Amino acid sequence: MSLQQLKERALQSGEVRREYDALASEFALISQLLHMRKAAGLTQEQVAVLMHTKKSNISRLEKGAVTPKVDTLQRYAKACGYELHMSFEPQAVG
Repeated sequence: MSLQQLKERALQSGEVRREYDALASEFALISQLLHMRKAAGLTQEQVAVLMHTKKSNISRLEKGAVTPKVDTLQRYAKACGYELHMSFEPQAVG
């Protein structure tokens, strides 16, 4: 069984689906962080230097192991040559 098949099978469970959907915004944030850093051609170490922090903090941020403050996201974005813009969207019904 492939990983994709296993995922599809697991998501058939309502409980698993709800948990997965609840994490969607976290997954999207992690994906955006990685995209920004790679697009800027930077390593975690370089971002850490620009943010005046440790590489281990960048690693935890990119793994989703910490809940970042808005200030941290702003500094990360700036280090990668981006600006942080936040928005709120209505929840999907159903």
